[in-house]
Amino acid sequence: MIHSARRWGPPLLLVAPSLILVGVFVYGLIAINFSTSTTDMHKAAQSTGQAPVSRVGFQNYLDLLASPEFQHSLLNLLIYTVVFLVGTMVIGFVWAWLLDKPVKGEGFFRAVYLFPMAVSFIASGVVWRWLLNSNQDEKASGLNRLFQMIGLDALQNNWWNNVTFGIAAIAIPAIWQLSGYVMALFLAGFRGIPEELREAARIDGASEWKLYRYVLFPQLTPIALSALIIVGHMSLKAFDLIMSISKPSNYQTKVPAVDMYVFKSSFDYANAAAVGAILLIIVALVIVPYLISLNRKEKIR
Repeated sequence: MIHSARRWGPPLLLVAPSLILVGVFVYGLIAINFSTSTTDMHKAAQSTGQAPVSRVGFQNYLDLLASPEFQHSLLNLLIYTVVFLVGTMVIGFVWAWLLDKPVKGEGFFRAVYLFPMAVSFIASGVVWRWLLNSNQDEKASGLNRLFQMIGLDALQNNWWNNVTFGIAAIAIPAIWQLSGYVMALFLAGFRGIPEELREAARIDGASEWKLYRYVLFPQLTPIALSALIIVGHMSLKAFDLIMSISKPSNYQTKVPAVDMYVFKSSFDYANAAAVGAILLIIVALVIVPYLISLNRKEKIR
């Protein structure tokens, strides 16, 4: 007993502060959030203790999921996530593929592609709000004005003001900012593949397509999966970029994170907590299987 205490005592004391902080400020607050989501705390008087609060179980979740407005938010989140993922993965991979070849000024292009990551979503949102202005014809500005100037008037549209697919326009600046990050991941993957593998495939008569299909792409699968998980969970939590381009009251661009902000601003803490819990569950459904798979691979090694 004493021997075990001497063996495990110092390491446990070392990590104890971190464990306590994580336990209180992460898991403790998650527990409080779930607890709040099962109450009827929908008014300011209840949040200040001037009115009683009672438990309603999962009724808030059922009401939210049955609400057409919240269903629209979930659909917007799905559209945003799909456009964001496809855009960043395709553009990031193409950039990495181009830079993997001998290119003059590679450092300059890497810096250009990575620069948008240094800009906050709020700052870029202010610029993209002007670029995605919905005014057309004589009042056109931003991208609509550019299309008008080059004779592509048919491409003018109302961008994020479109009720059905407006949220897809919000994904454009997100793609612009995160494609460089995905490029860096893929480029690191390309540079990590031994040159001997490429040479061996070419000696065996493999064409350029077969080289990528059977040699390089399989080596990049872990990189692609990591990029999908990272970018995917970022898209599920989209908030600041949407808020800087649109407004929380705009139906066409609202997502669950915006709903949570609106609920909280109106002292509807129960529904705000329920939306937060739903987002946490969605993110967990994406992250947890990846972590389990990663852990199994580590054990096999």
